[in-house]
Amino acid sequence: MIEVMLDTGIDVAQVPGDATVRHAVAAACMQAGISRKVMLCVRFSDDQTIRELNKQWRNKDKATDVLSFPMQEGPEISLEESLGDIILSWPFVVREAERLGLSPQQHAQHLIVHGVLHLLGFVHGEDMDAERMQALERKAMKQLGLHDPYEGDYNGDDDV
Repeated sequence: MIEVMLDTGIDVAQVPGDATVRHAVAAACMQAGISRKVMLCVRFSDDQTIRELNKQWRNKDKATDVLSFPMQEGPEISLEESLGDIILSWPFVVREAERLGLSPQQHAQHLIVHGVLHLLGFVHGEDMDAERMQALERKAMKQLGLHDPYEGDYNGDDDV
């Protein structure tokens, strides 16, 4: 089950719908070699909320585009339990998408793919890990019929 949550003040008409979120989650899972349904929560929030979470959990007192909170630690991930939560700051996503020349929905799908891969245990702290994770993101985005998120001048908050 994929639960989509909207914080107060986030316009439901602007954020990606449930089907779009599910497709992004499924694409990330497929590229990671998972064909079964997974359980997780995708929450659309605001800059202040994500800034507070970023400060509390990562000691970074700034807003960011996306945070992932895994409920499990690998190497084995149980698909019988929730993978965790992905939180996107919708205002941040909108600003970043505009800077990148993308629609907010397209950019959000990339961030959901990115977040799901983190929930599945992928990281990007080391060069080899980053290359592997980015390759999966590129394949998932291609599967969704969307842009290559690492081509051009993408310079997102890559320390998420």
